[in-house]
Amino acid sequence: MLNEHSAPAFSRILIVDDEPLNLRVLKQILQDSYKLMFATSAQQAFELLQHDKPDLILLDVMMPDITGFELCANLKARSDLADIPVIFVTALKDEIDESNGLELGAVDYITKPVSPAIVRARVKTHLSLVKVDELKRTRLQVVERLGRAAEYKDNETGLHVKRMSHYAQILALAAGYSTEWAEELLHAAPMHDIGKIGTPDHILLKPGKLTEDEMVIMRQHTCIGADILGECDSSLMATASQVARWHHEKWDGSGYPDGLAGAEIPIAARIVALADVFDALTSERPYKQAWTVDAALAFITSQSGKHFDPQLVPLLIDNLPKLLAIKAKWADRLNQ
Repeated sequence: MLNEHSAPAFSRILIVDDEPLNLRVLKQILQDSYKLMFATSAQQAFELLQHDKPDLILLDVMMPDITGFELCANLKARSDLADIPVIFVTALKDEIDESNGLELGAVDYITKPVSPAIVRARVKTHLSLVKVDELKRTRLQVVERLGRAAEYKDNETGLHVKRMSHYAQILALAAGYSTEWAEELLHAAPMHDIGKIGTPDHILLKPGKLTEDEMVIMRQHTCIGADILGECDSSLMATASQVARWHHEKWDGSGYPDGLAGAEIPIAARIVALADVFDALTSERPYKQAWTVDAALAFITSQSGKHFDPQLVPLLIDNLPKLLAIKAKWADRLNQ
């Protein structure tokens, strides 16, 4: 028997229409599957939305005082309400009207008189999309926190991770990759050092130079990170696993853990390697002063074709104003 804590939660739908008959029809169609809220005017709808945020809004267009189009525009202008999907339910059939509504941010149109089957199908479809978006947001939050977990074992700051991740996104776009892949890299990059969770503290936090044996153990964080992230169907996690394992590889093959060279190194790892070093060099730490940007660029240029992909280094230089804007936005307190 289900208790109150395990009972399934019904999605909430706000239905806005100035005609009571239309409200009754939609109530009859949806009441068995969803928790319904009703408003007979835009003003009443806004009052309800101040206290209870629905998962979906079914909105009439032709209403007195404020039309559905105006109400939709007002909703989309509010950061706290803009993500609620709106479906217009209207007798209007003109393509111009439909285009108007979609341009305002509505996700769909249902024409009156409504078909129960169509109403149920459209509502189910868009609520499913809401769940997908919610799942994506949750996944990204978990990924971000997973990346932050490594910070508790390291002497780097969380702002370093944020900066280098944004640098990586900028470089990916500059290299001609899609907006979607560049955003994926933005979210994968924070996990590049997740394997340091498995590095003993006496090595990870040692103030002096590591011995050869200690360096062998330190370098294992790349493989540990790849093992933690594992093999899975998620493109994001696959990219993160590549970054974790190979961000210390070098273009000339002298890096670790696998001694990959050139294009053998996945592009995600090549980009993150460059972004990571640029930020590390130009950031102050308790154990070192920050390099000047000019000094960092001189070093990186000298390592083009050795440590770094020679096609990426010019892109970093060309996009320096964007990188410096990111650096200023998320500056460490040590650097201020």
